[in-house]
Amino acid sequence: MQYPDDDNGKMLAAMADAGIDLTKALDVDFFLVFDDQRDAESATEELAQSDLEGEFELQLNDEIGKWELIVCINMVPEYQAIVEQELELNEFAAEFGGATDGWGVMQHQEGDDEFADDEHECSDDCQH
Repeated sequence: MQYPDDDNGKMLAAMADAGIDLTKALDVDFFLVFDDQRDAESATEELAQSDLEGEFELQLNDEIGKWELIVCINMVPEYQAIVEQELELNEFAAEFGGATDGWGVMQHQEGDDEFADDEHECSDDCQH
């Protein structure tokens, strides 16, 4: 599939190349950043009271030295839908002195199970 030659299109193309099924709904994380903690907290509260269906997490991002509000929305990652959601969130963040800082999708990678036991060999008695 062809995607526009911009950051969003390149991200979707990379996801497709990685084997991610872009026809199914995924948890898409949009990142909003704020310099001021109070502004970030106010934005989080307002977003939580809005009709936007999603999960929200506020944290201090030490790497960039800013407050980061992660807005996780379950949606089909279609190009136009991503662009529209990002624009909407950027306008919202701007009301609180913030801005969007990209988006992404967490993908479970084979072998990254935090409880994996490399020495375990399955037997008939295994319960997993």
